[in-house]
Amino acid sequence: LQFVESGGGLVQPGGSLRLSCAASGFTLDYYYIGWFRQAPGKEREGVSCISRNDDSTMDADSVGGRFTISRDNAKNTMYLQMNNLKPEDTGVYYCAARRYGSTYCLSPIGMDYWGEGTLVTVSL
Repeated sequence: LQFVESGGGLVQPGGSLRLSCAASGFTLDYYYIGWFRQAPGKEREGVSCISRNDDSTMDADSVGGRFTISRDNAKNTMYLQMNNLKPEDTGVYYCAARRYGSTYCLSPIGMDYWGEGTLVTVSL
């Protein structure tokens, strides 16, 4: 049971990146799934997530309108499209999933599976 992440890198402010997270050993459609990030010296925080109940999405206020989470059930893969990136978006981004629990899916607490993380650096 694992995630394989890809898509991080260095981008200039205003640029875009797309992160991917392929799951194996379990079916994403049955889970709350989300993207989380951790900047140096800060706690891990929720960025965007999808509820397993109705596929509704939640976004952190800091990324609303710029980031979009999605899932491809046929590929068992989740994505995070990040547009208009800002230096404060810099950090290690992790995908994660949990089967049960609160419908509030932006908290990193209680996630069952985590990706290894991919570094996103937004800088000139």
